[in-house]
Amino acid sequence: MSIPSALPAAKLARRCDPEQFSFETTAELPDIERAIGQERAARAIDFGIGMAREGYNVFVMGPAGSGRHTLVRKVLAERVAGIPRPSDWVYVNNFAQPHRPIAIALPPGRGSALREDLRQLVEELRATIPTVFEGEEYAAKVEQIDAEFNERHEHSFSELGAEAAEQKVALLRTPTGFSFAPLKNSEVYTPQEFAELPKEEQHRIEAVIAQLQTKLEKLVREVMRWRKERHERIRQLNREMVFLAVGHLVDELRQRYAEVEAVVKYLDSVQQDLIENADDFRKPAEGAPGTMRLESGQEAGLRRYAVNVLVDHSGPDGLPIVFEDNPTFQNLVGRVDHIAHMGTLVTDFNLIKPGALHRANGGYLLLDVLKVLTQPFAWEGLKRALQRGEIRIESWAEYLSLVSTVSLEPEPIPLEVKVVLFGERLHYYLLQLYDPDFRKLFRVAADFDEVIERDEGSGGLFARILATVARRDRLIPLDREAVACAIDQASRLAGDTRKISSDLDSAAELLHEADHWARAAGRERITGEDVRKAIDSQRKRSDRLRERLQEAIVRGTILIDTAGAKVGQINALSVYQVGNMAFAQPTRITATARFGEGRVIDIQREVELGGAIHSKGVLILSSYLASRFSGKQAFALSASLVFEQTYGQVEGDSASLAELCALLSALAEVPIRQTLAVTGSVNQLGEVQAIGAVNEKIEGYFDLCEARGLSGEHGVLIPEANVEHLMLRQDVVAAAEAGRFHVYPVRTVDEAISLLTGIPAGDAQPLEGMAPLGVNERVAARLRDFSRLRRAMAEPSPRRRRAEK
Repeated sequence: MSIPSALPAAKLARRCDPEQFSFETTAELPDIERAIGQERAARAIDFGIGMAREGYNVFVMGPAGSGRHTLVRKVLAERVAGIPRPSDWVYVNNFAQPHRPIAIALPPGRGSALREDLRQLVEELRATIPTVFEGEEYAAKVEQIDAEFNERHEHSFSELGAEAAEQKVALLRTPTGFSFAPLKNSEVYTPQEFAELPKEEQHRIEAVIAQLQTKLEKLVREVMRWRKERHERIRQLNREMVFLAVGHLVDELRQRYAEVEAVVKYLDSVQQDLIENADDFRKPAEGAPGTMRLESGQEAGLRRYAVNVLVDHSGPDGLPIVFEDNPTFQNLVGRVDHIAHMGTLVTDFNLIKPGALHRANGGYLLLDVLKVLTQPFAWEGLKRALQRGEIRIESWAEYLSLVSTVSLEPEPIPLEVKVVLFGERLHYYLLQLYDPDFRKLFRVAADFDEVIERDEGSGGLFARILATVARRDRLIPLDREAVACAIDQASRLAGDTRKISSDLDSAAELLHEADHWARAAGRERITGEDVRKAIDSQRKRSDRLRERLQEAIVRGTILIDTAGAKVGQINALSVYQVGNMAFAQPTRITATARFGEGRVIDIQREVELGGAIHSKGVLILSSYLASRFSGKQAFALSASLVFEQTYGQVEGDSASLAELCALLSALAEVPIRQTLAVTGSVNQLGEVQAIGAVNEKIEGYFDLCEARGLSGEHGVLIPEANVEHLMLRQDVVAAAEAGRFHVYPVRTVDEAISLLTGIPAGDAQPLEGMAPLGVNERVAARLRDFSRLRRAMAEPSPRRRRAEK
């Protein structure tokens, strides 16, 4: 087996050639219409938005910055253009049940017109009705009714007075009413005179007065009935007069809204209430205490004739597209506000406020699922509205039956909306798993990819994306070299030479910083130098922890050898994630081997500092050792592995190749070159598998070696499967091209151990009696010695055999 050679510099990064572009600057390029490389997601969005069935709402998932919102908005904008607007919705007073306002749908733009018409009607009636009651015609009719009443009143009492006079009794008017008194020669008896009369005469007079009193009481009852009749006649007169003032005005509105049956019915109620409550239009004294007013100055009594326009679609044609950034329960389903009045909170239908569902009704509602889920009761409120197909306004306290106070119960509004949720894949799958309603309501998933293919066509499309961002954010244009550098960085973020990251936010951030450096240098276009400077600046701003760790290694606080050779010691590479920055530093792994019970001890796991995946990697390499070297003999090995000077959690299996090589070195007693670092995972067959963050790991070891001085022997072993993921920094590529640093691809453990030791791997099952030349042969010989020792210890001694006999 040959030892792998170092990769040529051309393999360490795939650079975009600026000469492939035909433009000079991005100012020559048109804007991009849709996100590139997201055809699957675009098809799902088109299907979900076009599907008219219930439950086919859309969940758009994928990483932030991948153009999810932009694509959805473009698709929606194309679809809704030219489509007739949905209905306006208004709330009006329910005169029969004021706590249950009535919802009315009107043609687009007619809601505001109805509100203005009712406002003008009220204003006109405020002037007309007082004039009617102050007019001569009304006064004459009231005077006629009063005259008739007075005439009847006087006539009846005159008749009773005459009848009393015939019987020598006077009908007297007093401040407290009417009374009777006996007469003597047209003069009323004094009490003394009446007492001097004979008893018979007194009894006669008292009997006559009692009869007259009975008639008086009957007459008084008749008068009360006449008064009631008078009031009713005046009231009927008021109705007739108000009807004359109101009828033609309301008839005009009926004709204007004849096509909306609900409005005509409401106007009938308005007319009836105006007739019954005309006194409300009498002008109250300015500043009268207890008078509540609207913002417009209208008295509270006249608020009931107002129209609360909940949704107004008086703009150009097109369905509404609403994005609710703060999806609280009330911001979604609406609310009923209150105002303070004389120490209490009062409300009416004018204080009903719309939610996002009202504004998006008939169109599309865009929501961030995480924000919805983190707002109390918002998710349940959204589901409830979609399931019922109506928007019912209620407070969350009423929703939970926490309060029982009387409040408004607005009539529910029919709901027809397409909801588009934006979130991460984790949110989607968790909702799929734990919320059975979610599957019925959001049946379309649009999955945005983190990366797009990097081919001949994608470069030009990505350049158009950069041109679009530059124009949108008012940046100076990019030249060809700047575009090429931006594409290289996007490929670096994707971690693949065949892919480009779809993170448009990162691309925009890079352009903003490059624009800053270009303007600072006085240039009129962004160059490749500006983009590279922006990339370096981003890295250096987050470089404090990496510098501190590297300083600790260089000063010897953390022990890492980058020269010489050691048995059972190897340089692995650990990745640190700090915010949105990842970097790597070498970590020393040591291994010891001795006779034992066939166990490989993972010290990280024993002290609970090793994660599950890391422990899995150690078990795999232990199985590899046993199956390859001890197939027909006892596995009498006791070994230990440890990450030196690590005091936190170790997770991942990317160091399993390094651990296995350190263990093979300890068994074979062959030193490992400390100029090399290793990354890669291994399976039970000894094959080296791909790992993540390969660029950061190589660059992390390169930075340390450069700080100590590159000797031409330094390098990193990586899985061969990771070669196509290499997008290394230019300084690393330059060092490799000069022969001062090397990157070695390996496919198997044998290739790795050969490179690390400089000794061929050899055969893992050498013939008996052959001298162990290769690493594997030495390992096999050592394990064979352990096995023999175990058998010897298991056999009874001669003395023990004699004792047993």
